[in-house]
Amino acid sequence: MSEGPKLVPFFKATCVYFVLWLPTSSPSWFSALIKCLPIFCLWVFLLAHGINFLVSHRSASRILAGLIFSAVGDAFLIWQEQGYFIHGLLMFGITHILYSSAFGMKPLDLKAGLLMGVVSSSCYAFLYSYLSGPFTYLVAVYIALIGFMGWRAVAGLSACVGAMLFMVSDLTIALNEFCFPVPYSRFIIMATYYAAQMLIALSAVETRDEEDFRKRS
Repeated sequence: MSEGPKLVPFFKATCVYFVLWLPTSSPSWFSALIKCLPIFCLWVFLLAHGINFLVSHRSASRILAGLIFSAVGDAFLIWQEQGYFIHGLLMFGITHILYSSAFGMKPLDLKAGLLMGVVSSSCYAFLYSYLSGPFTYLVAVYIALIGFMGWRAVAGLSACVGAMLFMVSDLTIALNEFCFPVPYSRFIIMATYYAAQMLIALSAVETRDEEDFRKRS
């Protein structure tokens, strides 16, 4: 069954975000709502498959939980200039733990793990000289978490592209926040982020279809 119609609200909410393009200099609950709305639509997308689906497929329920923490993180980042950047970082760290758990440890694919370890270490090595205070270790932990999530997604091929886009989004945030202004950073961050979350949510349904096919076989 095509999942396209169930994703129409997500695409509409994403368009609303980019059309309104509310200024980040004036954070408000309305701007938080508009930013989180596409993620809310992905909650509905998963819930539309039924509670039984979420209960019987633990990977899907963990992805839903990850989307919930993502929305909270998005709201915190609306007020990042008011001191809530670390709170957002924590919420997304929990999101990556939940996604990693959803993707599982089989197949292990140590080569993919080694590659992701090299990429993550290289990113942190580049960022290190720009970091200070608690961010020196907080960013290290966060990169380790998203790198691990990326490894599990690549190894299982369930949400490979989504995980890579998430990493691009977060790397752009890090460069823009700690290193230097990135041209069109907000557009790059949000476009890759929304696409990543949609693909990860879709992977939960695709995994269900694969499991159901194996059972019928």
